[in-house]
Amino acid sequence: MGEHTSARLPSVADYRAHVTEKVRYADTDRQGHVNNAVFATFLESGRVAVLYDPQAPLAGPGTSFVIARLELDFRAEMTWPGDIIVGTRVASLGRSSIVLEQGIFQADTCVATATTVIVAFDDSTRRSRPLPESAVTILRDLTVSTAGGSTTDETTSGGSTN
Repeated sequence: MGEHTSARLPSVADYRAHVTEKVRYADTDRQGHVNNAVFATFLESGRVAVLYDPQAPLAGPGTSFVIARLELDFRAEMTWPGDIIVGTRVASLGRSSIVLEQGIFQADTCVATATTVIVAFDDSTRRSRPLPESAVTILRDLTVSTAGGSTTDETTSGGSTN
């Protein structure tokens, strides 16, 4: 189900931050699997847990984060009932941008992968702004190691959407 089927699919352990969500019956479509639009909502839960964590705020009042790009690859069917895990890691940091990589997992199967470009946004000027140094420090802890894996610093959350 995605064009990258020959590459090794990631596992939950490849991601630094994790959110667990419940698949609802309302998430299914006529084919009996989870509708494609719901995948984006699950990914949002993972992003929100990282970007707006009250224990490790990335930005103060007047700064928010906007999506500049979302690339989503469907890897396998997701079904109801069940729980899913959304894994999130930082792939790279720019002056005002964050590239997040995410995976959605159901029963240890990677059902989707995504890459999202997020931009720090000044709410008053409505333009991008540099990432605060404090945010860069926090985000570096979620960055993918150059060795191709990540350590076990995990954040588990009940999941929330924005």
